[in-house]
Amino acid sequence: MTSTTLIDLMRHGEPVGGKRYRGGGVDDPLSEKGWAQMRAAVDDHHPWQHIVTSPMQRCAAFAQELGGRWQIPVAVEERFREVAFGVWEGKTAHEIGRDDPHRIRNFRLDPESWRPEGAEALGAFADRIQAGWESLLERHAGGHVLVVAHAGVIRMTLALAMGIPQTHIYRIQVDNAGLSRIKVEGSGEERLTTLEFHGGSL
Repeated sequence: MTSTTLIDLMRHGEPVGGKRYRGGGVDDPLSEKGWAQMRAAVDDHHPWQHIVTSPMQRCAAFAQELGGRWQIPVAVEERFREVAFGVWEGKTAHEIGRDDPHRIRNFRLDPESWRPEGAEALGAFADRIQAGWESLLERHAGGHVLVVAHAGVIRMTLALAMGIPQTHIYRIQVDNAGLSRIKVEGSGEERLTTLEFHGGSL
């Protein structure tokens, strides 16, 4: 019988300090609004056998709270840390675009050619997310898992799982506390991957 694995991807809520480019180098905690967003997104639903989280506190703190509330095991996955944004770390879109108003648009159109100085290479980011994704599917085959992570991690996971070009990941909108569900049937070359929903709540 072919096993079916369900992976729910959840972005963290709003961090303290509001909307900024936060990669692997800025570890702001959730704001009160961020906590409320995440709690509202799942409410009392808890269908998961395991929770996997980024090590960054805007993800891990909620994952630990949710796991403790419903006695669901929580594991930290270092490979699901957000992509590093180099010199953009901690800056707002306004600050980045002050000298070049088209800078962020160019980055979203072509994130390989327009990466910020010191940022993680797009290919290296894809490689570590792919490795984390394959490990997740191997460890939790046939189960239902919640992954608490970041917009970039979720974008890249969706791209890799659904065959979307990596250079198009910033054309995928991922809202704070938004949930996406991927269904994986089978394994190896016979694996069928389906996006069940994106940007929703339970």
